[in-house]
Parts: sequence; structure tokens; C-alpha cells
Amino acid sequence: MSSDETPNVPTPRNSREAVREKAQQVHAQQSRARLMRRIIIGAIAVVAVGAIGTAVTLAVSAQVSKPQLSPTGMDGDGVIVTNLVPSASNGDALATPTPDASDAGAEETPTPEPTASERVDIHIYVDYLSPDAGEFERANARQLANWITEGAVTVSYHPVALLTASSNGTKYSLRAAAAAACVATHSPEQFYAFNHDLLDDQPKVGSDGLSDVELADVAGAVGVDNPKAVRSCIEDADFVSWAKEATTRALDGPLAGSDDLVLTSAPMIVANGEAYVGALDDPSEFSQFVLTVASDAYYETATPTPAPTATPTETPAK
Repeated sequence: MSSDETPNVPTPRNSREAVREKAQQVHAQQSRARLMRRIIIGAIAVVAVGAIGTAVTLAVSAQVSKPQLSPTGMDGDGVIVTNLVPSASNGDALATPTPDASDAGAEETPTPEPTASERVDIHIYVDYLSPDAGEFERANARQLANWITEGAVTVSYHPVALLTASSNGTKYSLRAAAAAACVATHSPEQFYAFNHDLLDDQPKVGSDGLSDVELADVAGAVGVDNPKAVRSCIEDADFVSWAKEATTRALDGPLAGSDDLVLTSAPMIVANGEAYVGALDDPSEFSQFVLTVASDAYYETATPTPAPTATPTETPAK
């Protein structure tokens, strides 16, 4: 090698071109990487949107496919009690009051006159969490049973839910009203016993109330005819929507059997269109109210006495 040979070292120009080419390669790689990330993110977004859309569609379809159920055996959102069947607990007929002497005390309360052309039409609006509803039922159940048996009155119980927010979020009032509708639908002869047991042994306001399983157990204890159907109806909340709507209808009025009354409290008792405003725990006062209503109805429907007609006189012949 001669002394004038120079080593193979890139010139400054060649060095800049190499750096520029390397930078272009790196930029191209980065662009491809960004493009791939965008494609992947877009694909994930499409999948996520599709999944959300599918979930929403399924949810809406489920709501549409499940019809709003309404109970049967109801008249004006109430259950007319015509047959008093004692509740059965462990095979023994116990809790439901049976026609007998009045519980009002030593003095027997008067009975509405059953020979009137129309029975007294009594409607009782009950919230199963209301202490006042329980108090009225315990005080008046036996004499109501007597009147029903004697044919002096018709009694309709209307389950409503005014205290839905008073059970620690469990909505006991609403669920209990729906459970009563389940019994009325699938085992109407046991409705009176179920209704009485829920009112006679109530949970306290502010407690959780009974669970759906426990409500179904109460129905089973009174001897419902179709316990599987009743349990399924209660635990599946078949009539919860109906109970909410029935309460709204009662609040809007007019109440069944009245011209202009609306639900203001529970219980609310209406006899022949007149609201009872007396003591809930006094059977004598309630009996007197019903007797007065029956008397008013009797005189309003009594046959009027025919007016005397003038006897024609003969005109003497001329």
C-alpha cells in the first residue's frame, strides 16, 4: 500500500445522506406502527359497540317479550270476599276469624239489616305495612266475617302500596300487595286468610319486611290450592307493576263504589260511597257507621207509598 492511499471513510455528505435515510426508515416504521394501533383500536371499538348494542337489544327484547301481567279475580282492583276459608297452619284451622260472637266486648254490636234490597258495599284499602291497617283488621275482622256470612254486606279488599319507601329499600308494601294479587289469582278462596294473616302479624315500619320467599311461605301456610303457581308468581314479581298502577289509580280516584273519593291513607274504608272517619280500633263505632249507612240506603230505596187516586163520580143521567 502506498503512502498516498486514504482510508475508506465516508465523506460528510455521505454521512448526512445515511442519517437521513436511517431517519426515513425509522419514521416509516413508526407510521406503520401508529397505523396498526389505529386499526386495532378501531376494531376493538367496533367490537365493543357491537357488544353494547347486542346487550341493549337483548334487554329491550326481554322487556318487550315479558308482558305486563294483570291479576284475575279482581273487581276495581279489589278482591270481593264471598267465602271465608280458615287459614291452615300445620294442618290446623286457626288464625282466620270465623263467624262467632263479636270481639267488641261484652255488648254485642248491631248488625246491618240483611233484608234490605241491597247489601252494604264495603271497600277496604290496605297497605300491609301500615300499623293502622293491622289495627283495623284485628279489631273488626270477626264482625266483618259475621256480616259476610249473614249476607248483610259485601267486603272488597284493595291492596295498595303507600309505604313502599318505608322498608329499607326492600319495597315491602309493593311486594306484599303484589303477593296478595298472586293469591287472588291462583287461589282466590284463600285470599281472605292470606290478607288477614299479613295484617294480623305485620312487620314494623322501617324494617325490611318479609322477603318474597317468606311471603310465599305465608301463602303456603294458609293452604293455597296451587302453592307452586303462587310461589312462582310471588318470587317472580308477576304483579308488582300492577300493584304500582293500582295504587296510582286509587290516588287519582274515584275509589270503587264512590263518586269522588280518592285514596288519602291506609286503611281507608268506604261503605256505600261514604268514607269511615271514626276510630279504627273501635268495632262498636264502625258497626254503628255501617248500620247508619245501611239505614240510609234502605230508606232511599224503599218503595214509595202509592198516592191516593180520586174516585170518579157518576154523572146523573138527564
